[in-house]
Amino acid sequence: MSTTHSLRTRELTLAYGERSVVEHLDLQIAPGRITAIVGANGCGKSTLLKAMARLIPAAGGQVVLDGKALQERPRKEVARILGLLPQSPVAPEGIAVADLVGRGRHPHQRMLGRWSAADYRAVADALAATGISELADRSVDELSGGQRQRVWIAMALAQETDILLLDEPTTYLDVAHQVEVLDLLTDLNHERGTTIVMVLHDLNLAARYADELIAVCGGDVLAQGEPGEVITAATVQEVFGLDCRVIPDPLTGKPLVLPRGRHHVA
Repeated sequence: MSTTHSLRTRELTLAYGERSVVEHLDLQIAPGRITAIVGANGCGKSTLLKAMARLIPAAGGQVVLDGKALQERPRKEVARILGLLPQSPVAPEGIAVADLVGRGRHPHQRMLGRWSAADYRAVADALAATGISELADRSVDELSGGQRQRVWIAMALAQETDILLLDEPTTYLDVAHQVEVLDLLTDLNHERGTTIVMVLHDLNLAARYADELIAVCGGDVLAQGEPGEVITAATVQEVFGLDCRVIPDPLTGKPLVLPRGRHHVA
């Protein structure tokens, strides 16, 4: 799969009631790359992601997919191009893994929802790609947190979109499962060319796995570029109010943030 779709915002304003969260935002997502959006709590990261998936309306401006405003395109057409994995999704009680993954095929099915050979193949490929084929008949309720996250990612893969948006895909996972999920997304990007856009809290994981970082502060983009350009002590201080030292990661050479607490001021 080669990515040919472009996603951007133009003068985008997002609000809850009279409170603006994002104002006049111009943002271009790099096609075929992994982009991580970082920022402090309440800065508008998740809201921005929901707007790009057309889950919430814009108060002003627009989200643009392939040069056309998102709201002007049919929903099913958008769902074949762009998929979203929300934060902490909830599965129906008792649903089997394969059935949940199969729900990703909805944008490709006709009115009566009859399954085609392509549907079955896409689900099988998604289960295999996420390493959960042997769990296909298990109830999602029985799985560990890491396994459940793989199931949700498999559902997104079964949708076969060129662009995949993920809202904090490593939340509630231990460190080993966080790395496992981010490795899986990297494989997806490298092997299928899928554009990955994800909100991450962990700056060091974001710097390690993303090709491009977007630092959001006060509803606007403070910095955008490669991790080495964005993750600086000055940027971390401005975005998070955190005093830190930034050094090269000994494993990757990417920036590594070392926070300075009140008892570590050297």
